Amino acid sequence: MRRGRLTGVSYRENFLKAVEFRVPEFIPCRVYVSWPVWNIYRDRLEKLASDHPLIFRGFRPGSIEYRGEPRVLRSGRTFKDPFGCVWAFPIEGLQGQVVKHPLSDWSRFKDFKLPDPEDGVPVEGGGLTPWSRVYEGLEKAKEADEPVVGNMPHGFFFQRLYYLRGFANLMRDFIRRPPQVYELIDALTEYNLALVERFLRFKGLDVISFGDDLGLQDRMPISPRTFREFIYPGYRRIFQRVREAGVHVYLHSDGHVMEVAEQLIEAGVDILNIQDLVNGVESIAGICKGRVCIDLDIDRQRITPFGAPEEVRRHIEYVVKTLSLREGGLMLIAGIYPPTPFENIKALVEAMENHMWLH
Repeated sequence: MRRGRLTGVSYRENFLKAVEFRVPEFIPCRVYVSWPVWNIYRDRLEKLASDHPLIFRGFRPGSIEYRGEPRVLRSGRTFKDPFGCVWAFPIEGLQGQVVKHPLSDWSRFKDFKLPDPEDGVPVEGGGLTPWSRVYEGLEKAKEADEPVVGNMPHGFFFQRLYYLRGFANLMRDFIRRPPQVYELIDALTEYNLALVERFLRFKGLDVISFGDDLGLQDRMPISPRTFREFIYPGYRRIFQRVREAGVHVYLHSDGHVMEVAEQLIEAGVDILNIQDLVNGVESIAGICKGRVCIDLDIDRQRITPFGAPEEVRRHIEYVVKTLSLREGGLMLIAGIYPPTPFENIKALVEAMENHMWLH
């Protein structure tokens, strides 16, 4: 096993080769550990991360701040974001949900304003990150020869619409088609384009990353036809602008999204981050393999938290065998959330390292 070592290629160059189907040396694999899991396992998990630097990119021992007992901690925190959405956070270190929607009534629309894109990049459930700090992070990645990725806010479009309107209201809007919903979509498209233009001022950008959870557990909440009418045009305008600048488009979307996978590729997605079991590994292979770089989101609902370590290992072997090509086009990412056992995290990391090397 070539743990944490590169042979003849930087991580950034190998990443770009995978995205562009230029025969990478290895499948880029990484693990995202949620804060509650760090808080539970602490030193053991820090040692695992330190022992596997190729999987835990950029991890620094001692960088995690722990609080209270080593367990999941409850939180009663609320926060109003720059859009006027009020968030509630029931668990410390995990994302919350919007509980008050500033446009729940269209009568408020005439006085509503989106944030000024010059003030910074919105953080989902948080405030604005100033552009000076955004550019500082991009510069550090460039200096370290890491992929230079500009991160747009998660929930940048479809989710932002229902954060503002409320989910049920938005679903009714898609049926009733009030003029305000088209005005809001146009305004949100222009806002996101303005953020993109700000990112594109940075020279040396490799990717702009977008996040928008489009799916439910086994289907989408809207039809492909509705997606084509209301969401696709904004996606295409935004993504095509990024591609015109010679920068790759990364899209993360949780849930079942296979009904619109073709539309996402058509809109301009270069790297598609979707869930494996929710969408079906064989279905993903049938539509996406060889056409778009798949950043596969490894199951975090059944196998990783509740399976045996050997089941975790077999799953990684299966997805690599099913989706990998020697030319590239595959990456893996695993999100770790409670109540995942430490043994399963270890098995996941070791399996990634065993199967990431292409021959």
